[in-house]
Amino acid sequence: MNVWFKWSLPLLLSVLMACDSKDDGVNESGDETSPPSSVGEQPEQVKTDDESYSAPEQQLNDLFVDARETLFQARPVAATLYGMAQKDVGDYYTSQLPDFTPESEAGFRQSLLQLSQQLTQLESAELSQQAKENKQVMANITRYFAGDPAFSIGYIDTWMGLSPFVINQINGPLIDVPRTMQNDQKITNEQEALDYIGRLAQFDQFVAGIEQKFEHDMAKGWIAPKVVLQGAHRYLNKFLKPEPARHPLMEEFKQKLNSLEDLTLEKKNILIDEAMRQMTQVVYPAYQGITEKVASAIDKGRDEDGIWAQPEGAAYYKDAIRQLGDSDLSPEAIHQIGLDEVARISKEMDQILTIQGYKKGSVGERMVSITHEGRFLYEDSKQGRANLLNDLNGYIDEINQKMPELFKTKPPYQVEVRAFPVEVQDGAPGGQYTPPAVDGSKPGIYWINLRDMTANPKFSLKTLTYHEANPGHHWQVALNLAQDDLPFLRRIAPYNAYVEGWALYSELVAKEMGMYHQDPFGDLGRLQAELFRAVRLVVDTGLHHKKWTREQAIDYMSKTTGSAKSDVVSEIERYMAWPGQALGYKLGMLKIVKLRQQAEKALGDKFDLAEFHDLILLGGAVPMTVLEQKINRWIDLKQKG
Repeated sequence: MNVWFKWSLPLLLSVLMACDSKDDGVNESGDETSPPSSVGEQPEQVKTDDESYSAPEQQLNDLFVDARETLFQARPVAATLYGMAQKDVGDYYTSQLPDFTPESEAGFRQSLLQLSQQLTQLESAELSQQAKENKQVMANITRYFAGDPAFSIGYIDTWMGLSPFVINQINGPLIDVPRTMQNDQKITNEQEALDYIGRLAQFDQFVAGIEQKFEHDMAKGWIAPKVVLQGAHRYLNKFLKPEPARHPLMEEFKQKLNSLEDLTLEKKNILIDEAMRQMTQVVYPAYQGITEKVASAIDKGRDEDGIWAQPEGAAYYKDAIRQLGDSDLSPEAIHQIGLDEVARISKEMDQILTIQGYKKGSVGERMVSITHEGRFLYEDSKQGRANLLNDLNGYIDEINQKMPELFKTKPPYQVEVRAFPVEVQDGAPGGQYTPPAVDGSKPGIYWINLRDMTANPKFSLKTLTYHEANPGHHWQVALNLAQDDLPFLRRIAPYNAYVEGWALYSELVAKEMGMYHQDPFGDLGRLQAELFRAVRLVVDTGLHHKKWTREQAIDYMSKTTGSAKSDVVSEIERYMAWPGQALGYKLGMLKIVKLRQQAEKALGDKFDLAEFHDLILLGGAVPMTVLEQKINRWIDLKQKG
């Protein structure tokens, strides 16, 4: 426990209580997120399931609860991201930070692996079909979050499972924790303000644990490529660039605190002063230390760019293909699928380009030419960025009106468009989605990278919006989250091939809905986006299996897709940090399309596309084997009916 909690928190509380007494003794009422009134008191451990179950199902359900609590007690900031209630985490978590020390990380993974084994071994004979599916998926997802037991390196990410480098340029606790605090940590009363300060006060121990894990991995010979470490160093320098009072962590705190009407100005100033003290005495020194550590490690970074160069790297990549690509295919087979898809999509793009008068050069060269035409670019200015964001909201409104045609069930959560914060945009992808809070207090967020306005040509943005918002990530994630009859980990299951495969499939569905009618350049943008995902199969396997260099991968992707160089560079460096993640898009989409074609052929006139979409979405994200089983049962039922 940080020293601040031993003396500064009680002192701060006593000062605030004195302020309360001057305010006629009125204090903010507590709710389920309020901590114990005395320091060190532990809240009641509450199980969430109060329905009646048969003995086998009760045993199963208890394991589900254990899995949820194990995950979120180890990753309390992820619980903040989802806006989880204290009772669902089983501990008071909103003032806590995760522990990434090697010992803590090892214990966490072992607990999840044991839960996976218990779920796998549990007798299924007396379970309902739904319970059997829950058991199957939960055994799989606990293994997913446990990571490959053969590897102690990296860290467990609640989105990607085992992530190989605890410090990198695009994600990891040094990036994700402060960003989640800025964007997702609620401050609606005095206690929540104290919780935020409590987290700031633990940044020294939090960062120290990450440094220990970083050193542990390097001692095992697991050292990130130089480019990845250089990118992480750039991010850390940007994190420290503002003065503490102007840092986003501080600015967000002040903005949220100042919006509270039931706190006096005196109380607000006391809280702001204490947050500033923690920023200057704890947060900044911790990040300055880790910045120096990363700088000193750059020269030790690997010159090789693929995971193959790490100890047992080929075995790591094989498991990454299984977990993130949801495939048993070999890297060679995946590479060939990528090449075949590149050829098919390029041919379709060539047809549109030729009709529109662009006949000279390769598809990639012609796309580069179009991308730089003024008619397709927003101004590189504050107003240009505002116009772009306004257009994205318009695309969402437009497709929302047509969604009922092919989708029966509407998610209860809203989606909002935001630009990436400047301090993370260099390492961030072109677009990204983060989920809503469970209680709806925060919308789903579609993030777009406005670092380089030439990377956002107008003809590409419809497709990006359909992918990140509706009917893509937001529609799927929000519908999954709303299924409160499922175990919570199923509602947030981040199966990469399912999630990214659905979002890429959604781009095709948007075309079928007529969103590109009389818009050939918009359709060209859709095909370019699909080509981009096909190229990912080629470059990911190229980097991590065929031993391509970063420069080879950049050259191939740039020439083939015609995408902006800034986008291509950040993409390739992303694949270097996330082996296998880029495979999920095309492999997942191809599987969904294949299952749809299978159902259409088997059912004929009985096939209902909207019903098919509900079947995929309302059961939560699942491994593709489970999805295939569901589709086959549905086909059998429809045929018999």
